[in-house]
Parts: sequence; structure tokens; C-alpha cells
Amino acid sequence: MARLLLGVSGGIAAYKALELARLATLAGHGVRVLMTDTATRFVGAASFEGIVGAPVLTSEFERDPMRGAFPGEEAVSHDPIGHLELASRCDAYLVAPASANTIAKLAVGAADSMLTTSFLACTAPRLVAPAMNDRMYADAATQANLATLRERGVEVIEPEEGKLASRGEYGRGRLPDPEQLLARVEAALPAGNRPWDGLRVLVTAGGTREPIDPVRFIGNRSSGRMGIALATAAAKRGAEVTLIAANLGLPAPAGVRRVDVETAAELAAATTGEFAKTQVLLMAAAPADFRAAETATGKLQRSGSLELSLEATEDILASLAAQRGEGQTIVGFAAEHGGDAVERARGKLRRKGADLIVLNDVSNPEIGFESEKNAVTLIRAEGETEVPIASKDAIAEAILDEIDRLREKLRQPKP
Repeated sequence: MARLLLGVSGGIAAYKALELARLATLAGHGVRVLMTDTATRFVGAASFEGIVGAPVLTSEFERDPMRGAFPGEEAVSHDPIGHLELASRCDAYLVAPASANTIAKLAVGAADSMLTTSFLACTAPRLVAPAMNDRMYADAATQANLATLRERGVEVIEPEEGKLASRGEYGRGRLPDPEQLLARVEAALPAGNRPWDGLRVLVTAGGTREPIDPVRFIGNRSSGRMGIALATAAAKRGAEVTLIAANLGLPAPAGVRRVDVETAAELAAATTGEFAKTQVLLMAAAPADFRAAETATGKLQRSGSLELSLEATEDILASLAAQRGEGQTIVGFAAEHGGDAVERARGKLRRKGADLIVLNDVSNPEIGFESEKNAVTLIRAEGETEVPIASKDAIAEAILDEIDRLREKLRQPKP
């Protein structure tokens, strides 16, 4: 995995950097931590050292016991200059939290700590995540400094709006959650060392809404969480991911291109436009099967009864499968409700022309709509595999692993 350099500057949000270091280490990355003197007033260096398994450095004059190495790799035989060695070895450098003071120093090129000197010497992707009081963040000086960093190619992870550390204060200045920070860093990693580098993946997520009048619509309860998990997992593997989001209230994963749609017709048009340049299609969205035959131009007034005539929407998955080119892998999804769900999903596999159908039984309340968990059965032409209940992130990884196996078969010479 990657070698990540984490710079921690002074601010109450430094406690979130501990969780970020933990998540990055659990993900298999080698992490080294650099702290400013002020940061040590908020979080102790020993906490980071226990998490990442490597010494924390604060001064450029401090000897590095690991001689610039990251956890899991060998150190050089000589004693290198610390800030140069770490900067040259890392695959990405994130400063989080980045205080207003540290941002100002980075913008003018000041080099007065291990954090700032390493930042100047780093040629890998560099990211800063500002965290401070909303008034400090909004100040013209801070905004000008961030603009300068952006002009130099530094990625700025915008702070969130919410309750701030100061009692009773609310505004923009919160450090994003560690999971989001790690996703942004992973999305910034250079290509060439991830299994899906160069692969173009199209993911659909959410549920369509078919208007009855300007106010009402026919829809479904799909949250889009499974599609988001798939897009996230594919991006982490290095794929170039496009997410077609149908009425999705969730943010797109870092590094993922997003296209918003509302109706099944818009979903069909968007996927058709993207499909030809796609190598893997994951149709996790839930398009409506029917729409109103006629849409009222004004709001329908309540009366004794209402008769609504419906017509079928386009079968998007079957239409795309009919257009497939060489080397394309098509994955459909089937949300069933009890009964002989596997046999119905197998029939869908045949009718749609997909390579794989991901079946989940939404009659199980543990894995129904809006749930953080899922359990699926992967339906292939030659059989099926059950994936037991787990987080949707874990289910997404299992689906992508199955796609790897399918694509490996495609590469094998035919007898």
C-alpha cells in the first residue's frame, strides 16, 4: 500500500488526526507523523507512535531513529537528512488539521519546523485540511493563503459547517471526519500501484422519481448507499469512476465524477452516453418500472378518487447489455422480497444479458432500505455465491473481487 506522511498542526481538531492515523494503518498504509510544537499541546506524540508504530518528529534537527523509513520498509544504511528523506519517500502528504498559522507559513514558504520543511521538499501530492474558527477561516488573509496553495497544486480539503470547538459557536471550520480525509488522500495517490488503475467504471445509485404532477412522484425507497460503497471501493482500487446519482442525498466519494439525474429516462440517457467508454458497469440504482402515462401540468387537486394510468419505463440494463462491446463487464442488481428470490434473480440474469446479478432480499429488516449492512447472493451463469451479512463497504469489496474473477475469465484464451 501507500506511504502516507501526516502533518499535524496546533488545534483542537488534532484529536481527529489520531483516528485518521488509525484508519490509514488499518487500511495497510505505512504512516509517519510530523507535529508542530503547538500540536503537542493538544495531542501527545506517544499516542500517534503507538498507533502507527513509528516515531513522531517535530524538529528538522531531530534525529529520526528510522532514518526516513516508513513502517514495513527498510531504512537506508546512512543517517539521511530527516525532512528530505521522508518527503522523498512518501506517496502523499496531508496536513490535518491545518491551522491558520500553518497555512500562512505554507503559503509563504516558511520553513521553521519538521512539518513545514518537509512540505516544501515534498514532490508527491500534497493536501491540506483547514480547521479553525469560522471567522478565522473566512478572513481575507486565510482565503488568500489557501488560494495561493491551490495555485501551486496543493489540494485543499474544505472544512465542514457545524458546531465548533468554542462553546456556543457554529459555522464553517470543522475538520471533516477521518474516513473522508483518508478517502481524499487515497484518491490523490499517483496511479500505477493499484489493481484497477486505468479501468473505467460506471456506477449508478439511488432511486428514480417519475412525476405525476409538479409536486408528486412515483418513487422507491432506495438510499443509494450500496452504489456509494461500490464507487468508493472502485476508486480505492484505482479506477476512473463515474457515479450517476438518481436523487441521491449522499455526497459522492472523493475522486469520483458525479452526474445527477431524476427520472428513469434521464438515467437511461446518462448511462447510454457513458457506456461506450466503460469497462465495468455496476447498475446499483433502482429505476422505477412504471411512470405516469401523462404528467399533469398543475398540481392535482384532492377529490374523491384519482385514476392514474401507468406505462412501463425502458429496461435500461437489457438495453445496455444489447450494446455491449468486447471486454465490457455488466453487473445488475435485484432487490427481491422473499419467496424464491434466487430463481427470480437467475431469470433476470438470462433476460438482461448481464454477467452477474447481485441479489439482496429486502424482506430481511437487518438489510432493508437505509440499512448500513447488507447480505447478497452473487448469481452467475454457472452458479451462485452467498455473501453473509456485513457492512455495505465489505459487500462492495466482495462484489469487486467477483468482478476480478469474471474479468480474468474473459482474458483467458477460448478453447
